[in-house]
Amino acid sequence: MKLLVTGASGLIGQSVCTRLAADGHEVWGATRGAPRPGQGAVAGWLRMDFARPDPAGWRAQLQGFEAVVNCVGVLQDSPREDTAAAHDSGAEALFRACAEAGVRRVLHFSAIGVDRHQLSGFSASKLAGDRALMALDLDWVILRPSVVLGGPVYGASALIRGLAALPLLPVMPATGPLQVVALEDVAETVAFLIRPEAPARLTLELAGPERLSFAEVVARHRAWLGWRPARRIGVPGWLAGLLYWLGDAAARLGWRPPLRSTARREITQGAVGDPAPWMEATGIFPLSLSEALARRPVSVQDRWFAPLYVIKPVLMVVLVLFWTITAVISLTTGYHNGVELMHRAGTGPLAGPGVVAGALADLAVGLSIAWRPSARRGLWAAIALSAFYIVTGTLLLPELWNEPLGPLLKIWPILMAHFVALAVLDER
Repeated sequence: MKLLVTGASGLIGQSVCTRLAADGHEVWGATRGAPRPGQGAVAGWLRMDFARPDPAGWRAQLQGFEAVVNCVGVLQDSPREDTAAAHDSGAEALFRACAEAGVRRVLHFSAIGVDRHQLSGFSASKLAGDRALMALDLDWVILRPSVVLGGPVYGASALIRGLAALPLLPVMPATGPLQVVALEDVAETVAFLIRPEAPARLTLELAGPERLSFAEVVARHRAWLGWRPARRIGVPGWLAGLLYWLGDAAARLGWRPPLRSTARREITQGAVGDPAPWMEATGIFPLSLSEALARRPVSVQDRWFAPLYVIKPVLMVVLVLFWTITAVISLTTGYHNGVELMHRAGTGPLAGPGVVAGALADLAVGLSIAWRPSARRGLWAAIALSAFYIVTGTLLLPELWNEPLGPLLKIWPILMAHFVALAVLDER
């Protein structure tokens, strides 16, 4: 079969593409941006931006496809993402394009519990998209997974790995139970239900067989990674609120932290459901978390990723503060010291303008790193600017290499910190 998977670059989408291709299907992916090369399971790519629906264009692109799997999902509104567009209006436009193009079988990923409570724009928009699909004369299946965990990690699953690396496990207040589901079981479900003869017009909750607290999920991952149990500490409500607020602030800068106000609202209900209809319809018996982890050998990449996930946001904040505070100091309390240093270098009347130009360059680098769409360019600019400071400092004031505080020597670890930031910058 020729199949289209929307949201093919996400956690679920990538695994679904790989699983369907293993069955011999011709799998095409759809993303809103330029596709990344190297995903061998995908035969070709289409561009579909749910924020800018194009029903007529999509209808033409869907010609020849026999089924569509919609894996598009975002957690919260931000400059880069729109929940209503991703889950409601954009999804509805896709479903109508399928109906008009004659693509009858549509599998759609929603979220567990959205039919019982809508605590945020995320769950409300998910439910609206579900209803839009159910209103159409299609062979639809709506899948509502709990928290999905697997080998690849993204969002909440990455957070769980990161928290597992901490010797002290912070326990957030007001978190409900979870019935986590293995990514392998989710992909296997799609492989079963994509068949033309599979049951249709049904909604299935993809939930694991056991209810666990969030702390227990993290603890089992820590044990899987081979580390001793961590001591649990309760996070005060005020600190939890601050962390969620910081997550929202980071999202406004284009980042995708899992700790945001939407997560705070949704996690109070947990992620639980009834897997019995799923098992009855497909014959799939979902793995428990311990079983899923036991089937997945731990690699050095896993042990590297967990602590790096926690270090990454700290590193990015430190680099932003380093460049911006340096700029502020150069323009205020440290201005005269900077001018004096420039006079020592023999720059004459260019001393003052040189200090100001350097400060503005530092500020531009810091702000570029803070804004996620420009972070990569900002990090490379920081590396180039640091190299420039090393070269000019060596040429104009070589004695700085012999200073007890090592002003030029310290640039080297700063350079390495930027290369580390570049290495861990990608989110998926």
